[in-house]
Amino acid sequence: MNRPQYPVEAVHLSKRYPLFSSPSARLRQLLFPNFADSHSHFWALRDVTFLVEPGETFCIVGQNGSGKSTLLQLIAGIIPPTDGEIAVRGRLAALLELGAGFNPDFTGRENVFLNAALLGFSRAEITKRLPEIEAFAEIGAFLDQPVKTYSSGMLVRLAFAVAVHLEPDLLLVDEALAVGDIYFRQRCMRKVHELKRRGTTILYVTHSAQDVRAIGDRCLWLDSGTIRECGNPESVISLYLAEMTTRDGKYVDAHPLPTEAPDHFSLDTPPETVSSIPNIDHRYGDRRAEIVGVALTDSSGRTATQLKPHTEVVLRITAHASHPIARPIFGYVLRNHLGLDLAASNTLREGLPLAPLRSGQTITVDFHLTIPELYPAAFSFTAALADGDLHSFSMCDWLENVVSVEMDGNQPVYGYLQLPCRIGINQRLSSAAHSEVLHG
Repeated sequence: MNRPQYPVEAVHLSKRYPLFSSPSARLRQLLFPNFADSHSHFWALRDVTFLVEPGETFCIVGQNGSGKSTLLQLIAGIIPPTDGEIAVRGRLAALLELGAGFNPDFTGRENVFLNAALLGFSRAEITKRLPEIEAFAEIGAFLDQPVKTYSSGMLVRLAFAVAVHLEPDLLLVDEALAVGDIYFRQRCMRKVHELKRRGTTILYVTHSAQDVRAIGDRCLWLDSGTIRECGNPESVISLYLAEMTTRDGKYVDAHPLPTEAPDHFSLDTPPETVSSIPNIDHRYGDRRAEIVGVALTDSSGRTATQLKPHTEVVLRITAHASHPIARPIFGYVLRNHLGLDLAASNTLREGLPLAPLRSGQTITVDFHLTIPELYPAAFSFTAALADGDLHSFSMCDWLENVVSVEMDGNQPVYGYLQLPCRIGINQRLSSAAHSEVLHG
């Protein structure tokens, strides 16, 4: 039986760097390699094993310093592994560190030809593709200027344009898109989706949970050079965000910010509570206070089985505090069927600071939401309770996708939602606005 050929195959992959106590120790090691070991070691990666399927978009997440960039450099062949094996099959294009692979003294046009030649393209082939690259990058006359004169945004525009128009079998992207402006980043993401449809294998390093949920087929979470999780993007991202929130909460506890005491909304005993939770995909938090019930109802309190355009629903959250919560914040997130955040808010964002919760106290918070005209699909609500403010908080309880509901709609919706719209024909604007439009 023939063994399947994977675009990327890493087996017990490790990368170690020496750490020297002084420049003289580094020089001594270079001059006398067999001299007694005078340095310690840092393992950027340790015992990493994974396979990437053909046509898969494989996302990699992790804190800064977790080994993400080192892993992509090993895959690209820029650095050798210390231990283990890495096999890469197919034509590879990489968008790694800004300017990587570009000669700063060459013009942008010359660097396009240089990169294409390294990938095996003839001059005639790249000349044919050059107009598409030039149009996608949109850097104008700078294409014939030295790359060292480029801004970081211009550099990433040209680098991405070259990488995606050379028809790679395998594309590596390392956070470079974060440098680009919103307009260009949206264009890049459309191109990534196009490459996915064409069957290009993509390895994508990012800090954006939204990107992982939107394009990822699988996700690898690196933590201090080792694999924490690898699998379904939604599951891995939920665990990753939970860990990051927990770590941030510990930092907030150790380094509290000075705050002014706001006017609190007093908390009495709630006349109504919810005692059941329909679903929990993932849960995390320190549980000093817990969400004990969630319900989605219409304005009269009946369970909402569908979302209807231009109607009100109530997301009701009941929580119980087992410890004092000094500055409680209740919030929600509305996601679509792809796991993308469509809307989110919380009590502080809505201008309603809450009084402290006492140990043993129960509270019910209702979010009254007017539903816009969304496209017909499944949507879910996530519920959360934190302690702090909008800038620093510790998570008490976070419940992923507690309520799922379908959107009821009989009219086509183009995009994610239909905005309320009033159309006028041959109308005059108000006099003040009309004058402003005419005279600037």
